[in-house]
This record gives sequence, structure tokens and C-alpha cells, in this order.
Amino acid sequence: MPNIKSSKKDVLSSKIAYEKNKANKSALKTSLKKFDAALVSGDKAVAETAYKAAVKAVDQAAQKGLLHKNNAARKKSSMTLKLNKLA
Repeated sequence: MPNIKSSKKDVLSSKIAYEKNKANKSALKTSLKKFDAALVSGDKAVAETAYKAAVKAVDQAAQKGLLHKNNAARKKSSMTLKLNKLA
């Protein structure tokens, strides 16, 4: 544990950022899993709504810096291909 006041603040703020990032990543993974579950069900309407939610979550994660922009683009492209294959 640091003794310097600013170092103590740094430890605290990094812990808070870690918890926020962890929660946001968990929410992202949940939305991706919901999209995959909708694909497995075979219902196109449900899959499309889950797709929109998942794409929004991926875009927000990229904007927040949780995902690299190319990683986000790859995920969205992959989801689009899966959705189109369902049709």
C-alpha cells in the first residue's frame, strides 16, 4: 500500500475504473450471448432485435476503449454474416 497521498488516490481510482470496465465487459458478453441464443432458436425477428442490441453494445464498448475498433468491426461483421445466414 502506498504512503503518498496521490498514490493512494491513484490506487483507488484505478480500482474504480477496473470495476467499471469489468461490469461493462460483462454486459457486452451477455448481449453477445443473447444474440447467439437468438440465432440458435431460429426466430428471425428475435434474432434481429438481439442483433441490434449487440451491435449497439459493441459500438459502445469500442467507444469506451474496452475493444479495439478493428476488433469491434470484426465482431459486427461476424454477427451480420450469422444473421444473414439465418434468413
